[in-house]
Amino acid sequence: MAFSHELILIYTTYFVATASPGPSNMAIMGTAMKQGRGAALALASGVICGSMMWALLAACGVLTVLATFAQLLIALKIGGGVYLLWLAWKAGKSAMRAEDAGAVQCQNGTTSFFRQFRQGILMHVGNPKAILTWVAIMSVALKPEAATSTLPLIIIGCAALCVGVFGGYAVLFSTPIMAAFYRRIRRGLDALLACCFAVAGVKLLLSRS
Repeated sequence: MAFSHELILIYTTYFVATASPGPSNMAIMGTAMKQGRGAALALASGVICGSMMWALLAACGVLTVLATFAQLLIALKIGGGVYLLWLAWKAGKSAMRAEDAGAVQCQNGTTSFFRQFRQGILMHVGNPKAILTWVAIMSVALKPEAATSTLPLIIIGCAALCVGVFGGYAVLFSTPIMAAFYRRIRRGLDALLACCFAVAGVKLLLSRS
């Protein structure tokens, strides 16, 4: 019974953290409405891969070691914060333009999708909070009294939630209705994304933990 309660708690916590509004979700929403489902799914795939990379490293015990080095976490904070500020600058430039350059970007095909995938990975890998989150989750999975099936169930369950949430945002916000809505609010949405990225970047740079 305690085992199932722990799994439910972990899944619930991970779902809330994943589904809550944040830079990754906002980026997927904006990309879905602006560049379509394929680009949004590429971005979501990058975010998912970044999250699962931390999960596998945590399962191997690597993150527990890395989390003890303050210098590494500081470097990740600086890198992640600067990257988010760069995304804020790009979104701000887009908000200042009267015309929509999204149609041109959509024509880049595979290159554009690779860039979205890379952006998704960098957004998640550059966030040291992901390290601490998975260290906390694995502290439950790797208890001496934990069943051998706990670790794979946690990773598989969280991976399914990750795919469902980020993939769901990509599919939902790439519908024709949302695309039409985006054309009406493009500059406002880009300005909102710029603010979201800027706040997240500054918060990451100034955070102490």
